[in-house]
Amino acid sequence: MKAVRIHQDGGPEVLRYEEVPDPEAGPDDVLVELRAASLNHLDLWIRKGLPSVPKPRILGADGAGVVAGTEERVVINPGIEHDGRITVVGEHSDGTHAELIAVPRSQVYPIPDDLTFEEAAAFPLVFETAYRMLATKARLAEGEWILIWGIGGGVATASLAIAKALGARAVVTSSSDAKLARARELGADATINHESEDVVAAVKEVTGGGAHVVVDDVGEATWAKSLNAARADGRICVCGATSGPNPPAQLHRIWWKQLTIYGSTMGTRADFEAVYELVASGRVKPVVDEVFPLAEAAAAHERLERGEQLGKIVLRIPG
Repeated sequence: MKAVRIHQDGGPEVLRYEEVPDPEAGPDDVLVELRAASLNHLDLWIRKGLPSVPKPRILGADGAGVVAGTEERVVINPGIEHDGRITVVGEHSDGTHAELIAVPRSQVYPIPDDLTFEEAAAFPLVFETAYRMLATKARLAEGEWILIWGIGGGVATASLAIAKALGARAVVTSSSDAKLARARELGADATINHESEDVVAAVKEVTGGGAHVVVDDVGEATWAKSLNAARADGRICVCGATSGPNPPAQLHRIWWKQLTIYGSTMGTRADFEAVYELVASGRVKPVVDEVFPLAEAAAAHERLERGEQLGKIVLRIPG
């Protein structure tokens, strides 16, 4: 089969579109002929170098296709639970940027009839992550305000969709006015250009005192503003730190405002199945940014690294 693999750490140039051995399905596995797979920042981190990931490695956590030899359309839950521990497809095992993958039968779910392969591949990892943050951890309630940084990213667009499905009100930021306009089309109640506007002041004005919940996966560049933009007794959800993991803690703001900080990674099977039902019912819709052929994975990585996307970048896989 054809796949995109890395044999060494580096930039997009280390991605190899090459012939590799077909995977073998075990007794509890199913072989999936992939039709689409999406990119996540996880793929960039692995490509740049995670010591825990052996090489060569096929990248990709998210995928959708058909069960081999059938017309059964399925989407893969990328989080596999083992004795209370979650491993991730594409990080702890070969991933979805390939024509075939073998995964446990329990990890595949029917693709809703109104979703394309590309849309199905766009939701699992980021929607599962966002659902765990907002619903399981922060318990975002109807009518509450949520602040979402950097609306172009996959977790951010998933957070917006889930927040609206839960009946919350959302204020989102971006440095791109075009992305902010698109966010309003997707249901954002308020938008802020974080390069030209005072985010904290704007959030407090729009929300009447601050956000009940803040989603921050940026880290050092936004942390102080996240603490300031949250209202008293607010909740801040952290699932990443793309600008750096070690901002000044500002502990006085945490105790003075009695804030709750939630760290969150991926999700459980229950989280995936809950958000799967939201997708299947049409209450949330995955956002596809741009689709590239599998052979052009390097160009897709470059687009993700430049931060040009709004929603998920998807790879179309030949059948």
